[in-house]
Amino acid sequence: PFAVVMNGPGHQLLARAGFPGDEHGGVCGSDVLDKVEDLLHALEGELQARRYGAVVRLEVAHDTPTTALDFLTRQFKTSPVDLYQVNGPVNLNRLSALCDLVARPELKFPPFKSALPEPLSCKVDIFQVLKKRNILLHHPFESFAPVIDFLRQAAVDENVLAIKQTLYRTGPESSVVDALVQAARLGKEVTVVIELRARFDEAANIELANKLQEAGAHVVYGVVGYKTHAKMILVVRREGRKLRNYVHLGTGNYHQRTAKLYTDYGFLTSDQRFGEDVSKIFLQLTSLGKVPKLEKLLQSPFTLYDGLIEKIRREAEHAAGGKPAHIIVKVNSLVEPQIIRELYAASMAGVKIELIIRGICCLRPGVAGISENISVRSVIGRFLEHTRVYYFANNGEEEVYLASADWMDRNMFRRVEVAFPMENKNLKKRVLGELNCYLRDNSQAWGLQPNGTYIRKVPAIAAHPIAAQMELLGVLSESS
Repeated sequence: PFAVVMNGPGHQLLARAGFPGDEHGGVCGSDVLDKVEDLLHALEGELQARRYGAVVRLEVAHDTPTTALDFLTRQFKTSPVDLYQVNGPVNLNRLSALCDLVARPELKFPPFKSALPEPLSCKVDIFQVLKKRNILLHHPFESFAPVIDFLRQAAVDENVLAIKQTLYRTGPESSVVDALVQAARLGKEVTVVIELRARFDEAANIELANKLQEAGAHVVYGVVGYKTHAKMILVVRREGRKLRNYVHLGTGNYHQRTAKLYTDYGFLTSDQRFGEDVSKIFLQLTSLGKVPKLEKLLQSPFTLYDGLIEKIRREAEHAAGGKPAHIIVKVNSLVEPQIIRELYAASMAGVKIELIIRGICCLRPGVAGISENISVRSVIGRFLEHTRVYYFANNGEEEVYLASADWMDRNMFRRVEVAFPMENKNLKKRVLGELNCYLRDNSQAWGLQPNGTYIRKVPAIAAHPIAAQMELLGVLSESS
């Protein structure tokens, strides 16, 4: 068996677009729009070339005969440096189909039912609930249904004037898309920012864009050269003589299937400060206006990176001054060089830094004199860890941010991302408690060593295993 990985579509297209930006990666101007008059049609043309792109690497089984290797390298015109011999199954993605084909329930995880928060446990007017309180959802431990209900109620509510949403991945037969289509057909002003270059979902998103346009929605393809990765919904509702904004912000995609497989946070609020910020970002994305000044949200490629650097340095200053200092970060990947340098500096200043990094981590913890105060763990369990959480002790004035962004160059400088604060005391306490649950995991966690290897965490006492995902599955189900 072998697998060939090729360049995806859109790379030549974006290079031709010549996105200018400014020194901070500002929004594009009319010259870019002149070069790419219709991004959708341009990308459709690029998709046809997907199967004929340049080979990135050739993966083969470790025991592949030399004659076969020679044939494959000639056939795909690859050099020896592009050849990877794998001691194990090649193209593991194919194995995911086996689960549904094998009728062996004893080998599978037991089924579970996602909980509903108490305020949403029955058919309620979600707008009335959000007037009184904010709602934090932790998927898949808690159901994704309230997000769909939020859109469905907005679609048929005669007082709702407009719905705006970003879409990165939605999946086939999406209830989210159905609600947007219904809203557009009922005369609502529906604006959807679709990321056509979501990797491997380009064709599906083109079809989605056409479907929404046919229903009368205003479809925007974002900013050329900058993927729109932020997860946002804005509902504008007339209430008496005023307009009120209702918002959903998330760490993951509006995708019903992955909401059952990935861990993600979703935040529903009617706080007008959040509403104003989200409204400004949508205005920027749809009108190519100047960079807005946001009150609560951090946005890349503008304020997120600088904001994170500032907060890390603040913790270092607190530690240097003899004050308690603590940073907890949970993301999928940690790659950005300057952020890593700042974390090293904070560690040397005495800041306790706990990192929960599921995938790539270019930082080395536990190095004498550099990162002795840093620990890194990766939790691999039943669900794919996908939440992004940033915690800063801030000398007792704790800050907790949820975000769509990992700590990578692309998220900081080449994507539209949003980080949003948890300001409610109870919600902040809840998120911190769930982070600590991952930090206590001794069953599904792997600790990164100074030499770059991982060692699996095991319970000191066999009778006291802790698995964060299973614990959250029980705790959130019981509390709801």
